[in-house]
Amino acid sequence: MSIDDQPFRSPAPPGLPPAQGLYDPRFEHDSCGVGFLVNIKGKQSNWIVRQALQILVNLDHRGACGCESNTGDGAGILLQTPHNFLKEVCKQARVPLPSLGEYGVGMMYMPKDAADRARCEKIFEQIVM
Repeated sequence: MSIDDQPFRSPAPPGLPPAQGLYDPRFEHDSCGVGFLVNIKGKQSNWIVRQALQILVNLDHRGACGCESNTGDGAGILLQTPHNFLKEVCKQARVPLPSLGEYGVGMMYMPKDAADRARCEKIFEQIVM
């Protein structure tokens, strides 16, 4: 690739390294706090969850408190699907559960108002049934 074929990269703002590889300083933003923790072999453990929660504690000064009432913005951790737990809960509830990887898990935040919540639950039931 010649110098003429390379995409234009703006100079780095003061205090940031220049664009290189996959890094481009144009994508730097204030008030962002991110922590990544992973077992690259996919091993599940309570220790890694505790460490992820510690990252949230450490990022509290950056807004990682999950408490912005006007936007719903906040922070949390992303976990593997707890298949063994769900298998046990579904067994107790007599609900068939497909094999791991054959289903999805979602989280919904419902309104606090009982009537609004009931309406949302009814709509959701109609969609999934």
